[in-house]
Amino acid sequence: MAKTKIEKIASIEEEIKQLENKKKRLIQEQKEQERKDRTNRLCKRMGLFEKLLPDTIPLTEEQFQTFLEKTVLTEHSRHILDGLTAQNAATAPAQGAGTAVRGKHPAHHQDHPYSAGGRRRRGRSARVTGL
Repeated sequence: MAKTKIEKIASIEEEIKQLENKKKRLIQEQKEQERKDRTNRLCKRMGLFEKLLPDTIPLTEEQFQTFLEKTVLTEHSRHILDGLTAQNAATAPAQGAGTAVRGKHPAHHQDHPYSAGGRRRRGRSARVTGL
């Protein structure tokens, strides 16, 4: 039986809804995978950090932050990191979207929320959730 134009329109609208829902699901799955990848990366890197510098384990958050600011946020460290990111960009140009661009790294911007000058801090009365 031939569909009327109204039925065809309704059918197409239903397909559009299904595709939009599929798109939403795929976006959510992608975000979830990105969160898992980030968590995995953070755990591996902090594990390596603690393995190499076990004396940092008992430090408070504030002491650890001070340690990082005085050791990692230096010109020497910046130079090393710039060299490594340039090396990554040269060897894997297809993955360049995830690498830092020289001169555009957050450590160069004092107003970046996690740089030395703009570090987000929680007050003593602030509630920490989701940890």
